[in-house]
Amino acid sequence: MYKITCIIHSLGIGGMERVMSILLNDFVQREHIEVTLLLIGRDRVVEFDLDKNIKIFRPKFTFDHTKRNWSTLKTMWFIRTNIQRIQPDCILSFGEMWNNLVLMSLKGKKNKVYISDRSQPNKNLGRLHNTLRNQLYPNASGFIAQTSQAETIAKNNNWNKNIAIIGNPIRVLDLPDVEKENLVLTVGRLIPTKNVDQLINIFSNINNQDWQLQVVGGNAKQLNLLGQYITQVKILGKTEQIKLLGQQKDVEYYLAKSKIFAFMSTSEGFPNALGEAMAAGCACIAYDCVAGPSDMIDDGENGFLIPIGNKDLFQQKLKILMQNQVLREEFSLKAKEKMKIFQADKIALEFYKTITL
Repeated sequence: MYKITCIIHSLGIGGMERVMSILLNDFVQREHIEVTLLLIGRDRVVEFDLDKNIKIFRPKFTFDHTKRNWSTLKTMWFIRTNIQRIQPDCILSFGEMWNNLVLMSLKGKKNKVYISDRSQPNKNLGRLHNTLRNQLYPNASGFIAQTSQAETIAKNNNWNKNIAIIGNPIRVLDLPDVEKENLVLTVGRLIPTKNVDQLINIFSNINNQDWQLQVVGGNAKQLNLLGQYITQVKILGKTEQIKLLGQQKDVEYYLAKSKIFAFMSTSEGFPNALGEAMAAGCACIAYDCVAGPSDMIDDGENGFLIPIGNKDLFQQKLKILMQNQVLREEFSLKAKEKMKIFQADKIALEFYKTITL
């Protein structure tokens, strides 16, 4: 029996967590594979359906913020003792700061540990975690980058000599049978780096009365950007054309009926929302942020890539998409074809091969 242990802070709702759940369920279906999961964060929840044969380990103590250092040491002991008890053949750890914790916990052990950062690859983690990453990552058995840009950054920082590029699995969406409408859609948590305020202004400037902008996403990080954006739309006098819909469970419905997906995020690891929009056949336009969009969109072939901050060009290209049905349909077909390389079973197989070789 070959043993795989996966480590993550939690399996709450989120892109990184969704990817881990897909991998867990894929690994456990393979012959002669035993899968265990260590949840090491403050909230050790599981919001995804997991195969009943996956063994889940959680610390029995509550992470005490008033005794942060002591709680961290107890978490490290939990990781070390459980890995010693399980004796896995390989370990897969997700999340830059958590990877540091895992590697420190297993220092001196000979376990095969594969790590993967899941956010913007050049993200500043602060002096302590930046130093730890530079010192600890080279000791891992391998580093899994989500994009070619992430690979370049990892190489330049000498994080590891064994680097594989594996994108995120893009869900096969069960799209409702609805007619496409003249809708520009964006989807994502309402945080400043998504730049929804810029998109609202750009759409308002185009001033095409035949189109509507819809924003799907709720507040995050204890911010009330939804309220700010609603006020912004009222000031612009565009309440009939620009709809702030908040968080929605049936995102597939909005993707199915939208002709264009506009993405102005400036900080990504691998944007699942963009990938799902391409898989749904939306004509897409996105900022060429670090990292992800350039691994998905071939500029001018299956979508538009816009240099970060070039709002004038973004507005120009978005206007072209709104006016040119033939181009939209061409982008749609080619985008759906491109997303086939990110099918969940293919991505899971790449992970499996990488960590078990």
